[in-house]
Amino acid sequence: QVQLVESGGGLVQAGGSLRLSCAASGRTFSSYVTGWFRQAPEKEREFVAAISWSGRSIRYADFVKGRFTISRDNAKNTVYLQMNSLKPEDTAVYYCATAEGGVLGVGSSRYDYWGQGTQVTVSS
Repeated sequence: QVQLVESGGGLVQAGGSLRLSCAASGRTFSSYVTGWFRQAPEKEREFVAAISWSGRSIRYADFVKGRFTISRDNAKNTVYLQMNSLKPEDTAVYYCATAEGGVLGVGSSRYDYWGQGTQVTVSS
């Protein structure tokens, strides 16, 4: 089993920044990808970004390109999501998830392990 714990969410004004962290523990794979997803009230969960184990492959949803940056520190078993220029429509619960292998999937079914989520609220 892999345990994922997100942190760093909170309340921020539009235009502000937050950095989310996703700390992994438990079983570790020699190669795995980590993704961030988000879910707003009454909306489907949607893909935000994903990063490969090496960090050399990264994928973003179109709506966050240029504003969000995903990165990882394997020595700390932690993946980060730096979110800048936040908008009210970014308000959601943000989840990190991980899956074995190197394919950066955008569908939630690709991922096997999920964190509990962290709330991000952007006020206008």
